[in-house]
Amino acid sequence: MNKYSRLQQFRFDTHQMLVKSKDAAFQLMNSIMATENARSLAEFSLSPFFHRQWSSTYEAIEDCRPNGNKFMRRYIQEIPILEYFLFGIDHTRWEFEDSPTMKDRTYQYSHCSVHSSVIGQGYSTIAWLPQLDHQGSWTLPLRHERITSFETPLNKATWQLKQVCQKLPSNIPKLVVLDCEYGNATFLKQTANVKVSKLIRVRSNLCFYGNPEPYSGRGRPKKHGDKWKLNESDNFPCADEVLEMEDPSLGQIRVSKWTQLHFYNAPLQTLTLLKIERLNPKKTGSKHRPLWLIWVGEEFLSLEKIWSQYSRRFGVDHWYRFAKQRLHWTLPNFRTPIQCQRWSDLIVNITWQLWLSKDLVQEHHLPWQKPQENLTPQRVARSMISLLMEIGSPTQTPKSRGKSNGWQKGRKRNKAKVYPTIKKRQSKSKKRRKT
Repeated sequence: MNKYSRLQQFRFDTHQMLVKSKDAAFQLMNSIMATENARSLAEFSLSPFFHRQWSSTYEAIEDCRPNGNKFMRRYIQEIPILEYFLFGIDHTRWEFEDSPTMKDRTYQYSHCSVHSSVIGQGYSTIAWLPQLDHQGSWTLPLRHERITSFETPLNKATWQLKQVCQKLPSNIPKLVVLDCEYGNATFLKQTANVKVSKLIRVRSNLCFYGNPEPYSGRGRPKKHGDKWKLNESDNFPCADEVLEMEDPSLGQIRVSKWTQLHFYNAPLQTLTLLKIERLNPKKTGSKHRPLWLIWVGEEFLSLEKIWSQYSRRFGVDHWYRFAKQRLHWTLPNFRTPIQCQRWSDLIVNITWQLWLSKDLVQEHHLPWQKPQENLTPQRVARSMISLLMEIGSPTQTPKSRGKSNGWQKGRKRNKAKVYPTIKKRQSKSKKRRKT
C-alpha cells in the first residue's frame, strides 16, 4: 500500500459512479484540473489528459449520470472522526442572462448588478469545514444543488442539512455556521427536528424576547417577556458571561453572552445571543460596529472557540470564488438544468480530489510567488499535472466509432423552445399620487 492508494481508490470509485460515458467524463475532470485558462467547454479537449475529440466534452455532460447521494456518502467516508463536525451553508448564483431557452430561470440577487438582480439559477451548498491547524481556505462541499423556482434558499438548506445529518454518526455533535439570511424564525422552525447546533449571524435591526413572567392564573399565559432591540444594546442587562481575548487578525475583542431568548414567531426555539466587539478603534478614531450571533441547540463550545469557528464560514465564499474562477464552474452555457447539475457534481468531486492531493503534489509556483508549506486549493490545482501523470487514470483507451451519418436530408429543423423568466415574488404596485 503506497502513499497514493487513498487518492487512487477515490478516483476509481468516482469513475465507477459516473455510469455512462464515464471515461469521457473522467478525462474531462482531469482536463479541468490541468487547465488554468479556458474560454469554452470544448477547449478542455486540447488538454493532453483528454484523449478524445472535442465533441466528446459535450457528450460527457449529456450522458454521464453522477448521483449526488452516492457521491455524498463517498465524501463522508473521507471525513475523519473528530470531536465535532463543522459545516457551512450558503447559496450563490449562476447567471444565464442570454439563455432564453434555459428552463426554470429566476431572478437572483446580485450586489454588483445595477438593478440588484440578474437572471439565472441559484445553487445551495452545504460543505464540511475541516479543522485546520493553520489558517487556510479549504472547504469540501457535500451537496451543491440547484434551487428550483418552487424552492427557497431556506427550504433547500433545511433539506440538505437533513440529508447530511442522516449519514453521520448520531453520537458526535454537529455544528453548522450560517450567514444572516438564515437568521430568522422561519429557518429555526424548519430545522427544529434536525439534531444539529446552529451558529448564525443576525442583522443588527432585529428584536428578541425574553422568557415571560410566571403565569398569574388569569387569562392566556404569556409567550413573551421583555423586548430586546439590538439597536438599543446599551440598555441590555448585564451579560451572563463576558470574555476578552486577543484575536490574531482583529486585535482585542470582547464576547458577551445572553441566554434564554427567542424570536417573536418562534417562542419554543430558545437561543443564546452573542455580541462580538472589536475594542481597538479604527484609524479614524470611530468604533467598529458589533457583530451579533445566535446559538441554537446544544452548547458544547466555549466563548473562546465560538468566534474562531464562526469565522470558518467564510471558507464557503472562498470556494465559490475558486469554483467560478479556477474550476470554470460557470463557464459553459448548457441547454438544460439537468446538464448544469451534472457539471456541478463534477466540480464538487474535483474539489475533493484536490483535497486528497494536497500532501502528495510537488508545489509548482510562479516565479514571482513565494513557496507555501500549507498549500491552498489554487496552488494544488496548479501542481496537479505531474501527479496526474504519475498516478495514472482508470479510464480505457478510446475506440474509433466511425463517421456519423450527419443530419438526414429533408429532416425539418425546429427552433428551441423559449421559456419565460420566473418571478418568485410579485412586486407591489406603486401607489399613484392623487391629483
